This record gives sequence, C-alpha cells and structure tokens, in this order.
Amino acid sequence: MQSPREPLIRVTAMPSDTNPYGGVFGGWLMGQMGLACGSFASRHSAGKAILVAADALKFPGAMTVGDELSVYVELLKPGRTSMRLKAEAIARERDGSDEKLVAEGEFIFVALDQDNRPRVIAAEEDANG
Repeated sequence: MQSPREPLIRVTAMPSDTNPYGGVFGGWLMGQMGLACGSFASRHSAGKAILVAADALKFPGAMTVGDELSVYVELLKPGRTSMRLKAEAIARERDGSDEKLVAEGEFIFVALDQDNRPRVIAAEEDANG
C-alpha cells in the first residue's frame, strides 16, 4: 500500500490574496508553489538552492477565499548541480472535503556554494561515489 503524500506547504487563501475579480490571484499560487519547491530543493541539495526557471505553468481550477491550499512537490529530474521539480497545488473547500487541482508547473533550481557558484548536489555526489 502506498503511503499518502505530504504537502510541503499548507495555507488558507485570504482576501488579500485575490485578484481584481475576486478570485485567488495566480501570482499568489505561483509564489506558494515556488516556496514549496524551494523548501524541497534546499533539503534535497543540503544547502542553498535558487529558482532559475519555471515552465509548463497551468491553472486548471479556481480557488476562493477560505479554501485551503496544499502544495505537493516531486523530483522529476535530478542533475549534477540542478534539479527539475514538479509542483501541484490542490485546493480543499473550507467547509468540506472536496479537493481540486488549481495549479501545476515545473520549477528548476540550482544548488549554490558560499560564493554563489553552482555546486554539486550532495545527494547526487553520494549516488555516484
């Protein structure tokens, strides 16, 4: 039996997170996804990792104020100094259990050393001896 995945971020959408039309702002969703991926990247690389690109962003659903957002992250492609991550943002209605995918995308992070130069990711280095 597969264990349920755990979100890296769980947060409630508030009125300040809305766009001029009253829906939750796509930029806020992207920011939450970036934060979750950043947390994953730092842990995976055991140090500083920065966002260098975001691709394939999609917003198939809509959130409303009060919905709870959970962001899930998975490693798509490990590299020597970088990693490609996939983030899925799932909204759960405030007073119920219905969930829906509201955003997804891919984020590329590069691990940096103390001089802000790309460094070999420890997990990758350990795997290669």
